[in-house]
Amino acid sequence: MRHILEVGGRDRVEFLQGLVTNDVRRAPVWAAMLTPQGKYLADFLIVPRGETLLIDVDARLSGDLMRRLSMYKLRSDVTIAPSALQVRRGTGPAPEGAIPDPRHPALGWRLYGTEDGDDGTDFDAIRVEHCIPESLVELIPNETFILEAGFDRLNGVDFRKGCYVGQEVTARMKHKTELRKGLVTVGIEGEAPPGTPITMPDGREAGMLFTRAGPRAIAWLRFDRMGAGLAAGAARIVP
Repeated sequence: MRHILEVGGRDRVEFLQGLVTNDVRRAPVWAAMLTPQGKYLADFLIVPRGETLLIDVDARLSGDLMRRLSMYKLRSDVTIAPSALQVRRGTGPAPEGAIPDPRHPALGWRLYGTEDGDDGTDFDAIRVEHCIPESLVELIPNETFILEAGFDRLNGVDFRKGCYVGQEVTARMKHKTELRKGLVTVGIEGEAPPGTPITMPDGREAGMLFTRAGPRAIAWLRFDRMGAGLAAGAARIVP
């Protein structure tokens, strides 16, 4: 379930620009809010609508996100309020007024109005195929680093936009280090629920299993421990 927040006021673009990972001036965009240490707090779509910006966020994260945004408001000419709008999504012909999902073309379109739901598309299968993380599934507040979750590949971070909360750590990970772990799509043979640790033949942990669709799944893995013999419980992890 999604909640929509509405951000208005003269300073709305400048206000969000200093807080989130993407360039709000290019909205619609996918972005995240981070801790000062660069860890994920929430991800959302930012969509222009008249004289406001809509924030399309997982309903379970919306209360904390609104509280954090309000904390940064200070004297800015900004209003932040829940919206009665709802979101529909699909991958068929886009209805009038819909926007393309900015993360990946395979995710289709989103339409903001009086109805919610989708057109029956198996979005988990799309996410697994293209390794697209989901709020509170692969994206864990206060734990996930967005570059390990593929935000740069999925148009969720802009390295030229200037400062935002957590920007220094994110930029350092991009330019000064080589990622040693992150989300990948893997094959899986056998049954294992999301959250099952992935282990090496000698028993050492290599990562964690997340969303599954058929014989493929999203996994978080240490790249130096990828290879033959990985298992998730009784299931085999294969290329």
